Amino acid sequence: MRRYVTRRLLYMIPTLFAISIVAFLVIQLPPGNFLTVYIAQLSAQGQGVDGAQIQALEERYGLNDPLIVQYWKWISGIVTSGDFGQSFQYRRDVATLIWDRIGLTLILAISTLFLTWALAFPIGIYSAVRQYSIGDYVITFLGFLGLATPNFMLALLFAWVSFRYFGQSVGGVFSPEYADAAWNLGKLFDAVSNLWIPVLIIGTAGTAALVRVLRANLLDELRKPYVTTARAKGLPEWRIILKYPLRMSLSPFISTIGWILPTLIGGEVLVSIVLSLETTGPLLVDALQSQDMYLAGSFILVLGVLTVIGTLISDLVLAWWDPRIRHQHVERA
Repeated sequence: MRRYVTRRLLYMIPTLFAISIVAFLVIQLPPGNFLTVYIAQLSAQGQGVDGAQIQALEERYGLNDPLIVQYWKWISGIVTSGDFGQSFQYRRDVATLIWDRIGLTLILAISTLFLTWALAFPIGIYSAVRQYSIGDYVITFLGFLGLATPNFMLALLFAWVSFRYFGQSVGGVFSPEYADAAWNLGKLFDAVSNLWIPVLIIGTAGTAALVRVLRANLLDELRKPYVTTARAKGLPEWRIILKYPLRMSLSPFISTIGWILPTLIGGEVLVSIVLSLETTGPLLVDALQSQDMYLAGSFILVLGVLTVIGTLISDLVLAWWDPRIRHQHVERA
C-alpha cells in the first residue's frame, strides 16, 4: 500500500506539468487575444482606438512575447509565489476573483453531494431488494428521466413555475436586503433558504446515476455464494444485506469524492447562469468569451489540479474501504 501511494504521488508531478501546458495552450487556440476582443467591442460602440495605448498594454502584459516566454512567466509566478496573474477584464488579481466566489460554490457543491447521497442510498437499496416490483419500475423510470433531462432545462422549468404560479423569482442566492450586506448569520441563513432549488436541480442527474449504479452492484453481490450461505444459516435478511453486500456496493459513493473537488471551482455552469448564481462557473465562461488569458487559464489549471488530487483521495479511500482493491495493489507492488 505504501508503494502504491508513493507511486501515485510521483505520477502526479508530470501529470500536473502536462495539465499546466494544456491549460495554457487551450486559451491560446482562439485567434487573437483579449486586446483583440477589446478593440472589437470599442469599434462596435463607435469609439476610437488609441494605437499607442494598445501597444502599451501589449508590452505590459507581454502579449507579443513568444508563447514559451508567456507560459514561463505565468507558471513560474504560480509555483514560486502563488501569483496567478492579473485579469485583463476586471483589472484585479485572478486569485482574488476566484476566492470571492469560492465560498458560495463550496456551499452549493457540498450540499448537492450530501443530498445526492441521502437520496440515492435508500432508493438504490430498495430498488435492488425489491427487484421487478412496481416501486422498482417507478424508480427506474424516474432514474432514466433524471439522467436524460439536462439540468439547465430543469432550472428554466423551476424558474418559470416559481414566477408564473407563485410570483417569486428564483434568480440569485440572496434576498434584496442581504445582497450587499456583509457576511453574518442572517445572510448565511438567507443563502441556505434560497439554495434548495439549485441544489435539487444539480443533484437530480447525480442521484439518478448513483441509484442505478448502486442497484446494479448490490444485485450482483446478492447473487454471490456467500449471501446464499448466510441465508442458509438463518441470518435475518436485513443483517445479510447491511453487513457485506451493501459494503461491497458502496464504492460508487466513495468515488464521488474524486469529482467533488473540481466541482468546487467549476460548479454547474449552465445552472448558475440560468439562476443568476454568483459562483465560479459564470466567471469562467465570461473569461473564455473575453479571452481573459490569465483568468481562463488559471481556472482550467485549478480544475485539472483538483481533478488529479480528488482522484488520488478517492483511490486511497477506496483502497482503505474495499479489501479487494487493497489486496490487488499489494499483489501488483
